[in-house]
Amino acid sequence: MIIGVISDTHGTLARGALEALAPAEAILHAGDIGDAAVLTRLATIAPVLAVHGNGDVGTPLARLHPATRQIARNGVRIWLTHALGRPADAVAGLPAEPAQRPQLVIFGHTHRVCVEHIDGVLFLNPGAAGRPRFGGGLSVALVHLEPHSPTVTIVPLPSG
Repeated sequence: MIIGVISDTHGTLARGALEALAPAEAILHAGDIGDAAVLTRLATIAPVLAVHGNGDVGTPLARLHPATRQIARNGVRIWLTHALGRPADAVAGLPAEPAQRPQLVIFGHTHRVCVEHIDGVLFLNPGAAGRPRFGGGLSVALVHLEPHSPTVTIVPLPSG
């Protein structure tokens, strides 16, 4: 199974994002959606689950989408959130019980790509897919969900 992962659209879907996510059987949005129309466009590809980000607070998006989600797909436990902090610090706060511990933690907020394995957990930030900020480019991710061993492909998007 392939899931598409996107974050920090801030109301704009970057050119090439839909094409990059086309192989996905499901799409996870890690917050700072900015406009429900972004989710509607993503849903033309595959079912979408989203969390709200700090930029969505006080809007209908925050009332419709929780701050975190726990999801299981293809035998992989996934935790989806927006602002996580450093993965090295966050891993200590995850459940220690193997049956409860996520194998994949997806987050956004920093607008920077992160693919990091720590203590058996894959931490993924797909980067931003709205407008470039903080000197970074634009990107989304495709996650191949093989039971117990998800792998990630980062797909860069055009910046202009």
